[in-house]
Amino acid sequence: MGTRISAPGPQEKRFAAYIEGLAIAAGHEDRQAPLKSYCKGLLLPGERKSIEPMAARLDPANVQPMRQSLHHLVANAPWSDEALLEQVRDYVLRAMRKQGPVVAWIVDDTGFPKKGKHSVGVARQYCGQLGKQENCRVAVSLSIATWSSSLPIAYRLYLPKEWAEDAERRKTTEVPEEVEFQTKPEIALDQIRTAVAAKLDCGVILADAAYGINTDFRDGLTELGLHYVVGVQSSMTVWEPGKQPLPARPRGKIGRPPRLLQRTPDHQPVSVKQLAMRLPSTAFSEVIWRQAIDRKLQSRFAAVRVRAAHRDYWKAEPHAEEWLLIEWPRGDAEPTKYWISTLPLNISLKALVKMAKHRWIIERDYEELKQELGLGHFEGRNWRGFHHHATLCIAAYGFLVAERNRFSPSARAGHLGFITPRPAKDFRPRGTPRAA
Repeated sequence: MGTRISAPGPQEKRFAAYIEGLAIAAGHEDRQAPLKSYCKGLLLPGERKSIEPMAARLDPANVQPMRQSLHHLVANAPWSDEALLEQVRDYVLRAMRKQGPVVAWIVDDTGFPKKGKHSVGVARQYCGQLGKQENCRVAVSLSIATWSSSLPIAYRLYLPKEWAEDAERRKTTEVPEEVEFQTKPEIALDQIRTAVAAKLDCGVILADAAYGINTDFRDGLTELGLHYVVGVQSSMTVWEPGKQPLPARPRGKIGRPPRLLQRTPDHQPVSVKQLAMRLPSTAFSEVIWRQAIDRKLQSRFAAVRVRAAHRDYWKAEPHAEEWLLIEWPRGDAEPTKYWISTLPLNISLKALVKMAKHRWIIERDYEELKQELGLGHFEGRNWRGFHHHATLCIAAYGFLVAERNRFSPSARAGHLGFITPRPAKDFRPRGTPRAA
């Protein structure tokens, strides 16, 4: 590494042991020193976590050789993101379990505003960070969570269709041949299948409405034997409690017997918003789902049993009954959020609400990954570099998660007590304007 310390503290010793295991997982011996440096560079104080500023912090006397070493590790070296994330996951999960069992697997996606059109995956699409359509790239992740902490365990760039079908751009950014166009729910379902195959401690699947509204996604979770609590849009159609589609028509004198379910003008499903607006006020109860430092997190909720109605007229059997959870804050003109869930029939309203709201635990993960560990700071354009940088950011963050679960809930990037020399006074990253 670029910095030598005469008397490392306990935390630095644990970090050295942790990073040694990751370096071995990266394979070739030549990658081990750069990988250790890269992860430490991500954890050191500094506003920018792209390669050149990190090189200047790690080895001020040899910035360019260090920069070249870090760049080769991320942009060119063919190590496995999956193998490294598995190593991170195994180490961090041991620490997380000491504070409680795994309760949820959380699906999410995160956007990175990006100018131009040459960096892999950049297109005009919805960017959650900005809350609107913008030029950006988006990655889908799967996190594993206890009640007190969470960690991303899978991470993949969403490749828009115009990218997936553009051979020239794929070649320029080195997109692997086996990568085809997949929707975000399809990517997430693949990540979940991999986690199931790895026999990880199962949790309830949590996701927002962008995933929950997708019937194939929900059916895929059920086929895997997983419970879910997923957001849905107010326009989702369901059969009201106690109702379902009509059975198939009686068999005629000739031909095959009818199999498909029926609807009539007088027997139709309703949107979840229509259903919620028809419920009496007594159906809603005030629920506190978490005690924050300065206030209680609470709102009004109702839960009813419904059957999804999506294209059930092409089915021979109706969808199974599920929970519809509705949030309608006191004083609001209409409900604000809806979830559909396959959690057991005997679950309490408070437990159902607590699980639905637990998806927000990963907000802290992405806040720190972006703001303090530089998740969006990679300046290269290729597929491998984007994923290698993200994997190493998650690896560095994993150490923080493990430390918090060990004994230090306040551990933050840049506050681990690591010692590093200051960059040379005249150092300026390439492209930075110099003062007059």
